[in-house]
Amino acid sequence: MSDHDLAEILDVIIDNLTEPSIDQKSLTDRHATEVMTQLRLIRNLVDHLCVVFTGHLEQLHVATHQGRKLRELLICMGYPPAVAQRYLRLAAATDIPRVTASTALGSLGSEHADAIIRGLTHIAHRSPEEVTPDMRHDHTIALLSHAGAGMAPSDIQKYARQLGNQLAADTDGGLPAAEDRSVNELSLHHDADGRLAVTADLDVTVGEKLSTAIDVLSAPVPQPDGSHDPRSTERRQADALETLLDAAVRGLADDTIPTTARLEVLMIRSADDPAAASLPHSGPVTESTADMLSCDSAVTDITTNGDGVPLNVGRRKRFFTNAQRKAYIVRDDGCIKCGAPASRCHAHHIQPWSEGGATDLDNGCLLCPSCHDDIHHGGWAVIMGADRHPWLIPPATVDPKQRPQPAYNRRTMRLDDAA
Repeated sequence: MSDHDLAEILDVIIDNLTEPSIDQKSLTDRHATEVMTQLRLIRNLVDHLCVVFTGHLEQLHVATHQGRKLRELLICMGYPPAVAQRYLRLAAATDIPRVTASTALGSLGSEHADAIIRGLTHIAHRSPEEVTPDMRHDHTIALLSHAGAGMAPSDIQKYARQLGNQLAADTDGGLPAAEDRSVNELSLHHDADGRLAVTADLDVTVGEKLSTAIDVLSAPVPQPDGSHDPRSTERRQADALETLLDAAVRGLADDTIPTTARLEVLMIRSADDPAAASLPHSGPVTESTADMLSCDSAVTDITTNGDGVPLNVGRRKRFFTNAQRKAYIVRDDGCIKCGAPASRCHAHHIQPWSEGGATDLDNGCLLCPSCHDDIHHGGWAVIMGADRHPWLIPPATVDPKQRPQPAYNRRTMRLDDAA
């Protein structure tokens, strides 16, 4: 069928569906149900064609010729932003023929197809090794079967998370879902009233920081006459978030560097198993995550007995001072691994505090949150060179010889400068 024939067919369909005459007196339950089933099929097929022609628009560079992105073009054509983004994701998923075939038949709607595509992407991100074609095929069949069983798109994504958790647990180097930063998500959605709905899915490190900060700032405040705070818990937490945002904006505006720890976190350890750390809000964490938190947060160790009763409150971990962070900015400029601005960076203990590492200039460096996670969970290491500059040691999967790499701001040095 040519594009011209398709256009004519669509014109006929539109003419017949525009203000159709329906005799409600003769309309039966069965007839209404059949029409709804047919309309769902038509809707799925139309969505499939929209995805196909989104791909055509991309190949023809239509949006580029107009000086805009394809998503912007679709929105200008009247497609809602969420729908435009969904079409783009599906148009890009050309390597999953079973999903495409199901949408082409009308048996699978674009929302379910999008959930499957996003689920497969999530599973691939959770695996420390490349997902094989056979594994991807099995995951696709599993997700398609759940869609065919009538599961909602959100349930399909939840099931994909379960598959990702199993894959990470069964694969060497896999991370528990709670500590996997690579699948963190935060979405902002404005509703019809102009209000903002915030949805987040965060690992324990970020989640514990947010929970602790909100918990501290959302404490009830008595009224001047001594009466109880009239705000609900939800309202107090929303006000706490605004306080956090105001503090962040002020910090960015005057380019200040915190003179105290960025956050104070309680680290709970059992006297029976001191290596097993747990956070009040997020629960158990691995030792590597505990070490990462202690790099740039004030962490207080609390030892408990088998019944959870505190036996000892240890000293608060010493955090890097304002002067030390300024010195790191002068020396490192930003993240030593990727070059991210210093304002986004944590101060990292090269030798962990828990292993006797000192909080001084020769035992610290700047790392952005993502690269900081690579050091503690991704097999990367940092050493202090004889030149008193930090050097990176990549994992064997990146460089089998594990040759030291200079910090990001020193990788453009000339050989004579190094000499």
